[in-house]
Amino acid sequence: MINVIIVDDHELIRMSLRMNFSVYPDIKVTGEAGTGAELFALLGTTPCDLVLLDIGLPDMSGVEIARCLRRDYPAVKILAISAENTHDTIQALLEAGIEGFISKQSGKVEEIIRAMRSVMDGDEYYGSDITTMIYKIVVSKKHAAAALPEFTAREKEIIELCRDGLIAKEIAQRLDISVNTVRNHKNNIFHKLGLFNTMEMVHYALKNGIIRIEK
Repeated sequence: MINVIIVDDHELIRMSLRMNFSVYPDIKVTGEAGTGAELFALLGTTPCDLVLLDIGLPDMSGVEIARCLRRDYPAVKILAISAENTHDTIQALLEAGIEGFISKQSGKVEEIIRAMRSVMDGDEYYGSDITTMIYKIVVSKKHAAAALPEFTAREKEIIELCRDGLIAKEIAQRLDISVNTVRNHKNNIFHKLGLFNTMEMVHYALKNGIIRIEK
């Protein structure tokens, strides 16, 4: 069961999402908030595995909320859903440590459900238009000026499996290791590259010849 708090300042949107989620037995809406303050008041007493976060709130920015969640509720997953998908906003949210981002213009209920399940399995999820923006962010970073970091054979193996679209649970099964071990390896890779998520990691590794596209 995924306990979800919906955060959006439009009551009709919250009501619509709650009604749509009700047909999925593994999704439970445990709370709703129209502001950042309401969200943090709820978190003290309400079960929550994932915050579905509209980043355009009246009292706090989505980036500020994400940073506070990472500091005070590190186990809670953050899936941003917003019409504001500028380069700067996405970059700031990635740096704040969100697990996923879906644009309101393209996000459908089925995709939101898929995204929530994906991030709860330990992976990131970004809509196709957001993925394009992330790629531009990665390309714009000036990693080329620095020497490429060294990777262990296991780290390269994990990058290749991420390239092939495997999530953490599938990688663990393929390599006969625990999911936590996979996540630790991925976090080490992120740290070496100064990146924040799997999509950035794979794009960077392909661009710099660390791995190759499988034919």
